[in-house]
Amino acid sequence: MKTIKMLPLLLVLFIAGSCSSVKVHTDYDKTANFSQYKTYAFFKPGIDKVEISDLDKKRIMRSIEEAMTAKGFTKSENPDLLVNIFTKARQKVDVNTFNSGWGYGWGWGWNPWMMGGNTSVNTYTEGTLFIDLIDAKKKELVWQGEGEGVLTKDMEKKDERVKEFVSKILAKYPPEAKK
Repeated sequence: MKTIKMLPLLLVLFIAGSCSSVKVHTDYDKTANFSQYKTYAFFKPGIDKVEISDLDKKRIMRSIEEAMTAKGFTKSENPDLLVNIFTKARQKVDVNTFNSGWGYGWGWGWNPWMMGGNTSVNTYTEGTLFIDLIDAKKKELVWQGEGEGVLTKDMEKKDERVKEFVSKILAKYPPEAKK
């Protein structure tokens, strides 16, 4: 019986935990020689078109600079790579219903002792951040990382959340060399 009463709590913790993670996907040009890229710059015309606040753009660019520096890249006026970003956001709604009442056994049918029911509705914004790395000489996309997860409007947590998105995306760069 205690297990059944703990089920809603475990479900809520599972949902909360799964919402905080960032799912990452990447794609890249298999013919590109990623070892040749040492410098980067932001692709300003592309970043200017992104429909998010300038403050969020600054957060993303600052996090990208930190991640690229940690990987040994240098920001340059004559870069090997151009970094571009774009974003998507969508509203999500989760509806969870759990019947918690009194009764006995499992099965179908009406049970006069099953009287309680809890329904919770949770709305949140899920966002996707794309980071494109473009060969500056060829003007061709060579790598793209995509991170998808729940966004926050809490200013105190935005920097942390943006860093999480960027670091998890750029952790996949450069792609592992195939043997």
